[in-house]
Parts: sequence; structure tokens; C-alpha cells
Amino acid sequence: MRENTLRTIWKRGEAAVNGWLSIPSGFSAEVMAHQGFDSLTVDMQHGVVDYQVAVSMLQGISTTGVIPLARVPWNDPARIMKILDAGAYGVICPMVNTREQAEALVQACKYPPRGYRSWGPVRASLYMGADYGDRANEDVIVMPMIETAEALKNLDDILSVPGVDAVYVGPSDLSLAFGCKPRLDQTDAPVVEAQQVIAKACKKHGVIAGIHNATAAYAVKMIAEGYQFVTLASDSRFMAAKAAEEVGVVRKTGTKGGKLPAY
Repeated sequence: MRENTLRTIWKRGEAAVNGWLSIPSGFSAEVMAHQGFDSLTVDMQHGVVDYQVAVSMLQGISTTGVIPLARVPWNDPARIMKILDAGAYGVICPMVNTREQAEALVQACKYPPRGYRSWGPVRASLYMGADYGDRANEDVIVMPMIETAEALKNLDDILSVPGVDAVYVGPSDLSLAFGCKPRLDQTDAPVVEAQQVIAKACKKHGVIAGIHNATAAYAVKMIAEGYQFVTLASDSRFMAAKAAEEVGVVRKTGTKGGKLPAY
């Protein structure tokens, strides 16, 4: 089975840099896979990605050594098992608020006797290796999202569930839980404090703390606070930001008051 290099990075005590894919395209996923990320997450919750496109995106990522993950739309065993069968090395699952929900997530990701995942890794065994079934329970990453007041209340219970490898902070929904404006790179005190509480609790339980960031500067700050899985913006945000920057330069310097060149 192919090495899950995220686990190797974490075992060294280092942080992994994750990219976020919301554009439904195998080619754009392939382009992102060549930019130096440790992992890439196909967003099937808030993006416009359906299952068939997600498979093509996983195929695009597989042209590199980047680890493919998927954020599933919900804690739904059918969707979880199907994207794992397609070759995702792990799942990020939204709105996990209780120990029972975290246990259900783990069980959906694990083959018996540890869980109830059904056998059928149609693409996973091609991509990851013929011994996939022997190692999947240990290598596949289970990452519930912590993004509500209820989840914070039950944080220790969630983190103590065997098989939970990491948790992923959704800053926007976490902001809403505290009555703050939903955004990344939060500076509002209640959200910042909650992010710190999550990082400390993860360290206590030996679980990896992950978080979504808008900028590299904030990601570096989160690493310093104990986060070992940091996401940088998304493919669509990168594209929009760079396009706006380049268009702005041309409009500012090249379209007003200048003379057209003579040919």
C-alpha cells in the first residue's frame, strides 16, 4: 500500500500543508497537486463537486505523491464508504457534535471488526495497492470537524474516541456559534480562545489539530499554536485573487490616459 505521508509528517512532529479543491475539474486538481501541498481535500460539502467529478479529481491528484482527502457532505456511511472506495486516503466530516457521532464516523471508515465499512475498494486498491484491505484500517485518516458550541462542550469525549486521528476546525461555523461574523483568520476573542482550547485538548489526547485558513500568515500562526494540519484558502480563492490582482495592475497602469502603440 502507498505510504500515507501525512501520518509520517505528523509522527515527526511537523505540520502538513493542505490544499482545498472546490472547482469541479480533474485538471485543476492535477494543477494544484503540482504546487507543493502535502495533501489536497476534495470538498463535496460546500463546493460544486459531485461524486463522478470527485473521482476524476482524485485521479488527477494521483499523478503526484500528494495525499488525497475528501470532505464529505454529512456523517452518512454510504457517502463516506463510496469516496473511500474511490481512493480518498481519509475523510473530513462536518458537524460532528457528540461522542456517538464520532464513533459512527469511525465505524463507517473502518472494516470489521473495528467498524462496519463494506468491502469494495474498486479504485482504492488500484491506486493504493493490492494489500489495501490489510492496511486500510490503520492508514485511512478519520477527521471530524469541530465547529459548533455542542462540539466544544463534548470536545474531550470526541477526542477520546478510538480511531479519531485528527479534528478539523471550521472557523466560519465556529464563529456563528459565538455570535460572530463567519470568516476565516478570526481575530474575535471568543473564536480565537476556542481555537486555542481545541489545540490544547488535541495535544492532551494525542490527536492532530487541523484548521482552515485564508492566508499563509495565519496558517503559520496556527502552527505555532499547535496545529499540525493547516489548509490554505482554496483553488477558487487562489484563482480569483490572482486574476483580480493582474487585472487591477493592467487597469491601473495600462488602460487610462495611455497611447496605443504604433504598429
